[in-house]
Amino acid sequence: MNQEDYASEDAYEAEGTAGDEGQATRRDAGETESSRASRGWWDRNADEYQSEHGAFLGDDRFVWGPEGLDEAEAALLGPASSLAGKDVLEIGAGAAQCSRWLAAQGARPVALDLSHRQLQHALRLGDEVALVEADAGRLPFRDGSFDLACSAYGAVPFVADPVNVMREVHRVLRPGGRWVFSVTHPVRWAFPDEPGPEGLSVAASYFDRTPYVEQDEEGRAVYVEHHRTLGDRVRDVVAGGFRLVDLVEPQWPEWNSQEWGGWSPLRGNLIPGTAIFVCERG
Repeated sequence: MNQEDYASEDAYEAEGTAGDEGQATRRDAGETESSRASRGWWDRNADEYQSEHGAFLGDDRFVWGPEGLDEAEAALLGPASSLAGKDVLEIGAGAAQCSRWLAAQGARPVALDLSHRQLQHALRLGDEVALVEADAGRLPFRDGSFDLACSAYGAVPFVADPVNVMREVHRVLRPGGRWVFSVTHPVRWAFPDEPGPEGLSVAASYFDRTPYVEQDEEGRAVYVEHHRTLGDRVRDVVAGGFRLVDLVEPQWPEWNSQEWGGWSPLRGNLIPGTAIFVCERG
């Protein structure tokens, strides 16, 4: 799971100081600027991220979000027994933990990520998964190369043109192929990104699609995240040529006592944190 969406501790504040990364603001950010910022952010922060969250993610576990929903239990890509022999593309794979789990089920995964440093962590964990460094908006594969595609908090929230990503995934999937991706639940954008009681009061408009940007002193974006409403996400899926099969909103489980950025048991028991879109190609 590549969890860029867990990365910024203040990802839903309108403006303010964003730690060592720069000044946080809300402003427009196009495709090129967003891609450049994501690549740079992850090349700089992959080590710290994997050190802090690697134990929760595991080396070969497929987790859909901070709630801890496991693909072994959820079977959103299909029963584990059905994955053997399937060609699977993981987009925004990070250290390829999800792909490693897929390989253990007998699938043939390809783990794609924008960040060279994240893929180095994937190599550190093992060499049983094919790795590709590329942008999700320009997938370097032939039409109809894969049976399944997945993304656990990778790529989709950080691109300026999500429909383009949907169309690229549609292109590389075979007819009937399934595309499952998770993102921060859109309703979370209305709340401060705080795990305690201060994160339970609406602080911004849910309908404000202005990107969240952290920028350096010269105004160059070093982190960008794009907000889409729930309706926007559904329309993006349909515009990309997919049929929406299911929309999963995981509840916070009793066993999970961790805090991760703005996620916590307190908030997770009251408002959704993750939305998982299960889509199929016609």
